[in-house]
Formats: sequence, C-alpha cells, structure tokens
Amino acid sequence: MNLHLDLKLTQAESNKLNISVNPNGSGDFKTITEAINSIPAPNNRRVIVFIATNVYREKIVIPQSLPFVTFLGDATKMPTITGNNKASTIGSDGKKLGTLNSATVAVNADYFMAINVIFQNTASPRIGSNEDQAVALRTSGNKSAFYNCRFHGFQDTLYDHNGLHYFKGCYIQGTVDFIFGHGRSLYEGCTIESIAQNLGFITAQERSSVSMESGFSITNSKVLGSGQVYLGRPWGPYSRVIYSYTNMNNIILPQGWDDTMNAQNSSLTAYYGEYKCSGPGSNLARRPPWANCAICNMDTYLDEEPQ
Repeated sequence: MNLHLDLKLTQAESNKLNISVNPNGSGDFKTITEAINSIPAPNNRRVIVFIATNVYREKIVIPQSLPFVTFLGDATKMPTITGNNKASTIGSDGKKLGTLNSATVAVNADYFMAINVIFQNTASPRIGSNEDQAVALRTSGNKSAFYNCRFHGFQDTLYDHNGLHYFKGCYIQGTVDFIFGHGRSLYEGCTIESIAQNLGFITAQERSSVSMESGFSITNSKVLGSGQVYLGRPWGPYSRVIYSYTNMNNIILPQGWDDTMNAQNSSLTAYYGEYKCSGPGSNLARRPPWANCAICNMDTYLDEEPQ
C-alpha cells in the first residue's frame, strides 16, 4: 500500500476552523444548512461543524466546492439528520427527485468526514412500487470517512456513490440494496442489520466494466436482523463485493448471492468473495459456483486511485 501523505489533506488539517450548530441559539448557527452556507467557496481548510444533540429535519447538500468538511456529534447522544424523500417525490422543479436526489444528506465534496452522527430517511417502501428508493446518505466525493455513524432507512439507505470511502464502527440498516453504488470502500467493524419482513438484499455494487476500480470490502463486521437475505446482487455485470472475518447470523439465505437483477449474466463476471467468515449464515455449502471463497489483495485494491 502506498503510504505517502496527501498534501492537500495535510495542508487543510493545519488550518482548522471550528463552528457549531444548536437550534437553541447557543451555537454559531441554528441549522446545519446555515453552517454549510457560511463556509466560503472554494474551501481549502478543515471545517469542523460541531452538531448539538437534536433532531434536524433538513435536506443537506455539501457542494463540490466545499471539501474538508467534518460533521461531529456527541458519541453518547448522537444528533439525527432526518428526511423522508424518495425517488418518486416531486421536487421544486415539478419533476421526480430520482434516487440520486432523494438523499437526506448528499455529499458531493472530497475529504468529507462524519463522526457520531445519525443519517436517516424515514420513507418506507410501498408494496408493488418500484420508485421507493429513499437514501439517507449519498457520498459522491473522494476520500471520505465515517466513524461511529448510523445510517437508518429501508430501500437504498446508503448510496456509496463514487470515490474512495472508509466506514469504521458504523451501523447500517435497511431492507433492499441498502449499501449500493460504485464506490471503492472499506467497511470495518460495522454492524449491518436487515429489517426486511420477507426477502432482502444487503449490497448492490455497481461496476459496469472490468477496468472500473470499484468494489465493497466488508471486514470484521456483523450481519444480523430479520427476513431472508442475500449478501448482495449485482448492479452492473462486474459487481465486486468481499466479506471477510464477518459474523453472519441465520438470516442469510443458503445461496448467499443473487444474480437475477442484471440481464447481462453477471454470474460469469461478478466477483463475490467470502473469506473466513463465521456464524450460521456463513455456511458455504450451497453458495453458487460463480461466487468465490478467496483471498483478496486489499493492499492493491485500496492503493489505486478511483476512476
């Protein structure tokens, strides 16, 4: 792995700015949106936004021109940023938002960080609807990190859209495709909980070509909850997901992986790996022959720049 320091990040961290949000007026701002709007663009310094414990009903977009923003909450009583938009919600332009714009919090900037924050989308899916994708957080910038955060939702909770991302000690909840996108991301020490009543899918990793450097690595984590759940299904023929050293309870279907979503016969090209996992859901006896039980070179995987 290439361990050289990121010069942009080093410079940004040497010139930090702290601002605070509290609806009671004791902070610098009463809303998170006001705090974000106060940051001059383009930004080149680490701006730490201390968010007081409360429920914030805001739709937040961090533009590409504002990298190096940190959301910091109280670990003992985390602030919640909540919304209820879904793909079928009509936006201000009279058009449906679509999945991309349904996010409660959308991060388009690089070097974003969140610590001790709950991201939530309360829009629940309707039976028979195909427009109920409801994103709690979309991360589209590069080199973002999330520590001890919680992502609450149903379908498409966490849109790991694009870039290199790190999730440490996070809780991720949902029903269908609730970790999805074409990010290249490491999930370490996370709790992944299905709240599906019937059939559920954890990941839908998007990788449309063999040259696209993307994929999800889930390691030293826990998979639990309800329903009958697949570890993942492909969103794109070259989908790539690896679980390692992860405990899986009995919600995981014996097949483990599903390849029916992609018409391009992704069972021939997808890479789904499991390595030294544990628990009743980790039994490999009935996994499909195209799923892999192999060692992935994560040093190489993480070192390459996103395309």
